[in-house]
Amino acid sequence: MGGPLLLLDRDGVLNRERGMHTWTLADFEVLPGVAEALRVAAASGFRFAVITNQSGIGLGLYGHGDVQMLHAALRRAMEEQGVHLGDILYCPHHPSKGRCLCRKPGSLLVERALFRAGASAGRAWFIGDRDRDMEAAACAGVRGLLIGSNSDLREAVERIVGNP
Repeated sequence: MGGPLLLLDRDGVLNRERGMHTWTLADFEVLPGVAEALRVAAASGFRFAVITNQSGIGLGLYGHGDVQMLHAALRRAMEEQGVHLGDILYCPHHPSKGRCLCRKPGSLLVERALFRAGASAGRAWFIGDRDRDMEAAACAGVRGLLIGSNSDLREAVERIVGNP
């Protein structure tokens, strides 16, 4: 098995939660301290994966290409700061269109990230800003850390690094 894995929600954890769908670069703002926090985690052996619900696709507000463009920009921003994100997995479904297994609080994307990283659930953490993130983590046997939306990720990472 690989080393520890840090799973991260996107909106409200890595980038500013605006209270509405984010799919344009103009509306996408990486939160202060994110790269620094992830460098600290990486120095402790953590690898990363991002797990995000993107229901605007299911609503027809934007497409997969828009999400992939934002994720490419997020990767570039992190790479420029010396951070490799690993997988970015997203659910495109909206709950009004029926149930799916990949939408958090479902754990399919968490399980997929663990598998793809070769990580065990017991050596993984999920940082999220919603109860559904914690439910997805728990269903996959991963420890979860609930933080406030748009809060400083450095504080959360410091707690985890001391408790891998």
